[in-house]
Amino acid sequence: MPTYIWEATTRAGEFRSGTVDADNEGVVQERLRNQGLNVTKLKRKPLELHIPSIGTGVSLRDKVVFTRTFSTMIDAGLPIVQSIDMLATQSESLHFRRILASVKADVETGKSLSESMAAHPKVFDQLFCALVSAGEAGGILDIIFRRLATYMEKAASLRRQVMRALIYPTAILSVGIVVMIVMMTKVLPVFEKMFKDLGAGSLPALTRMVLALSHGIADNIIVVLLAIAVFIVGFIAASRTTKGRYVIDTITLKMPIVGPVIRKIAVARFTRTLGTLLNSGVPILDALEIVAKTSGNLVVSRAIMYARGKIEEGSDIASPLLETGIFPPMVVQMIGVGEQSGAMDEMLQKIADFYEEEVDVAVGAMTALLGPLMVVGLGGAVGTMLIAMYLPIFEVAGNIK
Repeated sequence: MPTYIWEATTRAGEFRSGTVDADNEGVVQERLRNQGLNVTKLKRKPLELHIPSIGTGVSLRDKVVFTRTFSTMIDAGLPIVQSIDMLATQSESLHFRRILASVKADVETGKSLSESMAAHPKVFDQLFCALVSAGEAGGILDIIFRRLATYMEKAASLRRQVMRALIYPTAILSVGIVVMIVMMTKVLPVFEKMFKDLGAGSLPALTRMVLALSHGIADNIIVVLLAIAVFIVGFIAASRTTKGRYVIDTITLKMPIVGPVIRKIAVARFTRTLGTLLNSGVPILDALEIVAKTSGNLVVSRAIMYARGKIEEGSDIASPLLETGIFPPMVVQMIGVGEQSGAMDEMLQKIADFYEEEVDVAVGAMTALLGPLMVVGLGGAVGTMLIAMYLPIFEVAGNIK
């Protein structure tokens, strides 16, 4: 039986919309007229292919558009169910439409909006649901969704900065690996054959070392590829364990050049998320627990939970944060000032604004430094091979003279 999408108005002029299964349009129009609705738009819903979604199936852009538009609808006085129904119909993502339809159905059965969204944790995470719950409790859902949209937009901007910074070094590294493999397996064997044909005697030590490395890779290429694959799989498996992830996150924070940038990103994310939660009325202990779970770095997460435990025992927030050694002293001092003045949420937002600008500058500096370093490294490796190959040629030329 086909499904029809309809829009209509009541006798009082209120807007209504929805979907209905029927044999034809005439049946749909008759049903709606019997309900006292004047049909303004009616169309058959196109067939949808049910393709399993990869990951969440919902982009950050889809969620930002949803939260921003939903905030406007609630502010205009539209009912929650009607707003969700309209947004589900307009969404470009098939998977997101299904999720919103499920949320709408749960709300219609009497569940709260936060509970309905919590049933889809891959799309609406703990932070999102906690803020929605606070908005429901305070009667400020429109403001909460507006803050959520702003928060996600800033998070997306931060992510784009980091991704842009990684594109150039990753490209250089990939090209370098391909060049090295080609030289080891294709170019160097040609030089070695030429040396034998020319009757070169004892080769220089550098040349012998490079040729031995070339033979090792060419003769065991399958083993080398398997070793690389095992390393990648092992790294991924280790990153999915608590201990392995903690070690990786610790090393990442201590790496030169990259480590300071990662630390600044962690500080910006911590302050932005905590400030948004506190500004929305979420209690400090609950807010810290949510921030820890959504920090994206296990070292930072454990530091936040350590601070939470100390605060639960009666400590202020600044002292335990300083003890962790993760957060810069200036940030901790500003948080302490905000705590004493009773405006910690505003202070956290100011710190986040400052550190997001710092991340922008740091990412630019990291890109400017990593690129030349990798070019120099690649050039040095290729240059070493070329020198190793030309040394015997110089010796042969000298012997001919």
